[in-house]
Parts: sequence; structure tokens; C-alpha cells
Amino acid sequence: MAIGGQAVIEGVMMRAPGMVATAVRRSDGSITVRTEKHRSLAERFPFLRLPVFRGAVGLVEMMVIGIRTLNYSAEMSLEEPGQLDESGTAVDETSTSSRNLKLGLTVGFALLAGIALFFALPLLLTSMLFSVGQDPLWFNVATGAIRVALLLGYLVVISMMRDIRRLFEYHGAEHKVVFAFEVGQPLEVPAAATQSRFHPRCGTSFLLIVMLSAILLFSMVDTLMILWLGRLTLPIRLMTHLPLIPLVGGLSYEVIRLSARHSRSLIGRLIVAPGLWLQRITTREPDAGQLEVALAALRAALGEGEAPGTLHPVAVAYNPVTHAEPA
Repeated sequence: MAIGGQAVIEGVMMRAPGMVATAVRRSDGSITVRTEKHRSLAERFPFLRLPVFRGAVGLVEMMVIGIRTLNYSAEMSLEEPGQLDESGTAVDETSTSSRNLKLGLTVGFALLAGIALFFALPLLLTSMLFSVGQDPLWFNVATGAIRVALLLGYLVVISMMRDIRRLFEYHGAEHKVVFAFEVGQPLEVPAAATQSRFHPRCGTSFLLIVMLSAILLFSMVDTLMILWLGRLTLPIRLMTHLPLIPLVGGLSYEVIRLSARHSRSLIGRLIVAPGLWLQRITTREPDAGQLEVALAALRAALGEGEAPGTLHPVAVAYNPVTHAEPA
């Protein structure tokens, strides 16, 4: 069974086949859990299960789910989140259509901002700084290096923020709990605490593989365009590269899926290694209370938790869990 997740504000979202569950630590120390059934587009349209397609569709779906659960977690972690309805959601007067509109605008803005910062800007900087515009391989190697540098710089800067550091601790809790499930350990804090916080299927690793895959794909595209047009300009590159971003995402998904399956082989370890190194920035060691939240989310996603909306009392102390750092 494929299990995935995401850290949210003071909580963790877990996704299992057919179900998404979000657990959030509220200001009074309790945990509130919300579950929602989810049927992927790939389940509705069989052709979307094909390799590459499934990755591109899954990427968009996870972005929508991620932003929705982030909004929910922000609402739940407030000092006075308001009255909860039976599904564990704060009651307000905002209509469903208004919330959907806001979600759509947020997703659209996030996509545009990500494309502008990590795809369009590197193309512009490479064109301005290097005289390799007609060399497909070296142009895209330079562009890829700039993308990776921007990603690393962005992650290092935000990791210095107190709230982001706490988010990264929940990210570590999510990984540990997923690992405990995958190796058949009890879904309890002591068992989860012994697991690694570095996971080969992490979204952080996925972003890095996207940037490396883009070098290969865009180099081939640029070679074909030069053979056809004789010369490439920045506008032509923008028009040819940007529409291929879903393809890059789909190919990257297949790479990370394959590497995770063969993570113990030499080639698999080489592929996942950069992403695992990057997780030293994007994850932190969680405390027992954060592991408790992640476990509540996973149990709910698996249908093993209490009813959605139930507030659970704090069951463990907030002492940091200490154990050996994985090599």
C-alpha cells in the first residue's frame, strides 16, 4: 500500500488509497483529526495510470490537497479556531464556492510563482551571464545549476525562520511514521522514533530530480529546435520549455519511483543520495508530541483512528527523541 504525506502547520497530512487525513495540534494541546475521501483522477480515467501521465497528474493533485490542508491546519492551530463541526472543520460563514475560488487562485499563483522562479528566471540568467545560447547541453547544464542554486538558497533562507524550522520537524515526523508503517513496526511513538527522518520518496528529493531531468530533456529539445530553426532565442526557449514542465514532472516521478523501489542497489543509492542530502535541510528531528500527531494522521488515513473531529488529549511529553543520526 502506497502511503504519502506532508507536513502542515502544527500537524501532518497523510494520504492512503482513497483517503486523506490531517492531524493538527491545537493551542490547548489536543489533536484534531479530519478525514476526507479522495478518488484520484487516475482512478477515474485509466489512461492517466500510464507511466509519466500518472506522475504529472499526481503532482497537481498533491499541490491542490497540500494547499487545502495547509489552510485547514492554519485555521486549527489558531488560539481561538472557532466552533468545530462534526467533520472537524471550523465553522464559518464562508461559502463552499468562495473557498474553492480562493483555493483555485492560490494553486494558480503557486504554480505561476514556481514556474517564474525556478524555470523562467534561470533561463533569463543563463542567457544574460553565459555565451552558450547555441550549445544545447552547456546552456541547460548552466540553467540547471542556477535552478539548483536557487532551490538551495531558498531552502537555507527559509530554514532560518522559527516557524519553518518547526514545520521541518513535522516533516521529519511524517517520514519516521511512514517508515515505521513500511517496515511493519507498531504505529506507536517509540517505534516511530527509531526510524530515519530521510525518505527516498520525499517531495524534496522529487524537486531535485525534476531539475536534473530538465537538463536532459531540454537539451534534447534544444538540439531539435536548432536543427529546425538554426538558432535559438530566449522567447523560443520559453515557448518550448514551459509547456514541457508536466512531462518533466511525469518523467521525474517515474525516476524517483524506480529509485525508491531499488534504493538498496548501487544505482538506486546514487540516484536518491542528492535528495537525501537535501533533506538534511528540509527535515529536523521531531519530538514525541510531533510523532504523536503524525501517527494520528496515519491511523486516520488507514481507517484505524477515532472519529474525525475528535480531540485527543496529549498522551506523551514534549521531550525530544534522541537516537543515532543515520549515516
